[in-house]
Amino acid sequence: MIQRIDSHQHFWRPARGDYTWLRADVPALAPLLRDFMPEDLQPLLHAHGVSRTVLVQAADSHAETDFMLDLAGSREEIGGVVGWVDLSRPDAAASLERMARHPKFKGVRPMLQDLPDDDWIARRPHPDAVNAMLKLGLRFDALVNQRHLPWLLQFAKRWPQLPMVIDHAAKPPVGAHGSEEFARWREDMAAMAALPQVCCKFSGLWTEAPPAMQRDADAFAQAVRPVWEHLLEVFGPARLMWGSDWPVLTLAGDYVGWVAVSEACIGGLSPNEQAEVWHGTAQRFYGLASIQDPS
Repeated sequence: MIQRIDSHQHFWRPARGDYTWLRADVPALAPLLRDFMPEDLQPLLHAHGVSRTVLVQAADSHAETDFMLDLAGSREEIGGVVGWVDLSRPDAAASLERMARHPKFKGVRPMLQDLPDDDWIARRPHPDAVNAMLKLGLRFDALVNQRHLPWLLQFAKRWPQLPMVIDHAAKPPVGAHGSEEFARWREDMAAMAALPQVCCKFSGLWTEAPPAMQRDADAFAQAVRPVWEHLLEVFGPARLMWGSDWPVLTLAGDYVGWVAVSEACIGGLSPNEQAEVWHGTAQRFYGLASIQDPS
């Protein structure tokens, strides 16, 4: 079986109270308004040869990051944690130093897509906070839409030593590959890929397809192909990493379906290139333990 690292998944307990986006008054989110914990994901990981995951923040609070680090301390399959810190605050450096004492704390993700100012990432991060990330060897996950990419490009050029990964390929318009919007996404992603410190996650795309297409796995597989081909062209296998975005994935499809769609794309590569996307890129980027190393 192909060995995999899932570079993007979440756990949460809504009763903790800091998942402000998980709103009970939004019917589309109702399936997510329950606990999603390691015991729910473990059978899926085992079935698909996933030996490590990267657990990513879903709330803009230090408390949720501590919750994730507690889980990671007791679960071997969680290879790394990407937490949250308000990078605009000068005291963020102290928070980063505290969190980085945990060996599985790997990086930071501000929830850029939910902030009112699209240019936040270009204006607000405090130099002390970013310098602390560099000093501590941390990575930056960019949760963005296409409209944020020009501002993210400015930030990335300002901090060329900061390893960065674009989550969910910046959420392109899946199924609209002939549109002006898709053309803008292609152009902006190519500009980001021109910076060598930037990687990209092939994840979170099923929920970006139109609702009718989400119900047809074959139609979705065809629609996501132009996204994959562009990512492969501009980033190459060594800067692409596979992820599931579970459990958000379950709003549109399921784990086995996403693995199958991904196999149809990634399977066209050479064995070594496939290994890069399935696990090599994520392992290097996040500094994860070897998938052969049980420690």
